[in-house]
Amino acid sequence: MSIPMPRNAMLFAAGAGSRMRPLTEETAKPLLAVDGRAILDHVLDRLDRAGVPGVVVNVCWQAGKVRAALRARAEAGLGPYVTVRAEETLLESGGSAAAALRDGALGPEPFFLLNGDSLWLNGPVPALRRLAAAFDPARMDALLLLARTSLAVGAVGQGDFTCDADGRLARSAPGAVTPYVFAGVQLVAPALFADAPPGPFSLNRLWDAAIARGRLYGIVHDSVWCHLSRPEDLPVATRALRLAREPDAAGSPGDHVG
Repeated sequence: MSIPMPRNAMLFAAGAGSRMRPLTEETAKPLLAVDGRAILDHVLDRLDRAGVPGVVVNVCWQAGKVRAALRARAEAGLGPYVTVRAEETLLESGGSAAAALRDGALGPEPFFLLNGDSLWLNGPVPALRRLAAAFDPARMDALLLLARTSLAVGAVGQGDFTCDADGRLARSAPGAVTPYVFAGVQLVAPALFADAPPGPFSLNRLWDAAIARGRLYGIVHDSVWCHLSRPEDLPVATRALRLAREPDAAGSPGDHVG
């Protein structure tokens, strides 16, 4: 089962990025540079190449600077088309997406949700296309992109999920090391938000409900993924991306366009 490439996505760019201080004291985390470009630009470029025409970007911390960066992209003729949603107070990941969905900004079909600090290189098939190709609304409320805990660039702790042979996800026992970490990219159906409360809340709340229904799934990323949490992660990610893009012995680059 697969679906057409979604026409809508939401990029979370409102958080204060407290673990990135002092770098985020006067700027937003998605505007920090990796490999010479803002993280925000990396993510929007991948959405544009995948053919996603519309993206909602929420803003709160340093909202003016994020708006200016998005305006500069538009003036340069770079897609996708961005709609900015301002939050006076942080709604968190779940609350932000639920509010945008209620307002009709994300449409009635499945859509992407992306963290504003997600940074990945594509494998032979771009990650967003892999998610669309694997998404089955009859079985899934959400399909998460996972990275192998042992191979992630940056500190990821003990991981987030276990995964069965069909891709169905579960939480691990407290204190156990799990094989997969959420890579900050997911494809979700509006049904995931059917019982979403008003106000701020984390998407973890909806994920746990989907796990209980047996409707939270994942696919494992097949290229480099970087966890950007601390200032020291930025140069490490830059080196990892540059190294991964260097041609191998057969002359094939590590990152595939699309």
